Amino acid sequence: MYRNRRLMLVVAAIVVLLVSPACVSKKLFRQNSDQVDSRVRGVENMVEENERRISDLKSETDARVAQLDGRVGDAMKLGEAAMGKANDASMMADKAMKGKLLWSVTLSSDKVKFGFGKAELSDAAKAELSALAGQIKGYGKAVYVEIEGHTDSVGSEDYNQRLGQARADAVRSYLASKGVPLYAISTISFGETKPVADNGTSSGRAANRRVVVRVLE
Repeated sequence: MYRNRRLMLVVAAIVVLLVSPACVSKKLFRQNSDQVDSRVRGVENMVEENERRISDLKSETDARVAQLDGRVGDAMKLGEAAMGKANDASMMADKAMKGKLLWSVTLSSDKVKFGFGKAELSDAAKAELSALAGQIKGYGKAVYVEIEGHTDSVGSEDYNQRLGQARADAVRSYLASKGVPLYAISTISFGETKPVADNGTSSGRAANRRVVVRVLE
């Protein structure tokens, strides 16, 4: 009896010794596995956050690049327009220096009577231009016609530049309708940059709203 009980105790002790390490090992394994999983999730979260930041940075960079491209494009257009105007002015100046001035007509307030912000020709202006077209056609030689458009200082510089061009183009179209060859006519706008009178008065502004026509041989 005693021996059997002792034997049972020995067997139980052996079983406990065999089972206990396995339980401890499983517990440690679970703990280590949980720690690894937690670290992996942390790394995954960091990767996702970095990807979001990279995507946001790319979008912001693309937007800034597009904005800069637009500004560069606008600057290039303005530069080209300015170069075109400078070339036109230079060409007209060269021709004026080399050519012989035949006639010069200034369609100012008393003849053209351009309304504020208008480019339409008055009856008096048309009569003046018709007479000039007759002189040109009756001259018998090739001529070159320069037309300058001018405005007063009311409004923006860009607006007045376009308005001056519209006035010069109106004169060009009318001369062409009277038989003056289009290829012999050039136009340029000086806008508000070359006033001949005080823009501080209504009469001065009216005088500045003008078109100058020069006929050169």
